[in-house]
Amino acid sequence: MKSFLFRLYLMAMKLIARFTPIQNNKVVVLNGAGRSGSNGYLFGKYLQKNHPEYEVTIVEPWPSSHLPLKTWRKIGAAKFVFTTHQPFKVHARQVNIQFWHGIPLKRMGFMANNTSSKVDQRNAKLWQKNADIVCSSSDLYESLMSACCGIESNKYHKTGFPRIDALKNPVISKKQLLGDLFKTEDDEAQIGIYMPTFRYEMEDSQIMKQVQQGNFLTLFDFNIEQLNNSLKKNHQYLVVKLHPYEMKLFKHLQSDYSNIAFLNNDYLYRQDIDLYQLLGNTAFLITDFSSIYFDYLNIDKPIIFITNYLRQYEEKRGLLMGPYEEIVPGICVKTQQELMQAIARPDRYGAKRRYWLELTNQVQDQSSCANVVQLLKSI
Repeated sequence: MKSFLFRLYLMAMKLIARFTPIQNNKVVVLNGAGRSGSNGYLFGKYLQKNHPEYEVTIVEPWPSSHLPLKTWRKIGAAKFVFTTHQPFKVHARQVNIQFWHGIPLKRMGFMANNTSSKVDQRNAKLWQKNADIVCSSSDLYESLMSACCGIESNKYHKTGFPRIDALKNPVISKKQLLGDLFKTEDDEAQIGIYMPTFRYEMEDSQIMKQVQQGNFLTLFDFNIEQLNNSLKKNHQYLVVKLHPYEMKLFKHLQSDYSNIAFLNNDYLYRQDIDLYQLLGNTAFLITDFSSIYFDYLNIDKPIIFITNYLRQYEEKRGLLMGPYEEIVPGICVKTQQELMQAIARPDRYGAKRRYWLELTNQVQDQSSCANVVQLLKSI
């Protein structure tokens, strides 16, 4: 019912916004990706800083039923509408440029095990109707996206993704991260980050119960004191960045341990940054089935994969490539003991990371933001 009412709301607002004349220098970014690697937010900020010839409006959160009428008028006036999730525009004369929010690893749309054919077909029609340009990084990306969403090949443009520019050029230093999150200084510090995928969709209450009780790794042998001591011994620090849904399960997102800290959205908004603007100063990544690891390949640092729920995730939603433990460029672990050993072990996956980087980013030596601006000026 809520979904139906929201679609009615969108229809009504689009009708109102259509009465606003389009202006060629106006750009609107509909940011549905928050501050966790948002191509839209990062490109919008780049455009505001470097190209004053464009009038840029960043709308976040999106979608929302609480936008003021003046914001809808700005959406209606924009010649270019950038989106990070479903393509959207008010007028047929507007140009929708689709950034999306990650290289797909998990099945979605037509390929997913947990979606309906009716919804998939409706979404495919939205892509065909509203997405004029789809930014891409590689042939592999285009094949995966088209398999899931039915996107025509002529819509793709290999610009790369603005989040990769930010990843390569962090604005928050390692020293500041240590001070802000861990309240310490350490010249030997290695900061790692743990970013799991959206585990709620596995529909397993026990998993969410573990997270709520503090077992953010959801490992059966989880022992936070032991983990902290292991990190401390090696001058390693772990930043925990949970999915926004999981963050809501914690009353107070803070750690009482010296070498473990939670990173919440409040910190990112206070600094007026996106996660990727500090991610480049981390030394290793721990994840499960999040496609963030494709992006992390661009800074060529170790990645560790927690796979204790791999079979359950494959059955519930599915992955686009596999066998998973064979293709990922890093150590796979199922226990905390294995994880601690993996963090301390010398890296031996450099060649495999470079192999997957070549497959997923064919514009790795270019500025993605500059490529997108060039695309704007060519239209």
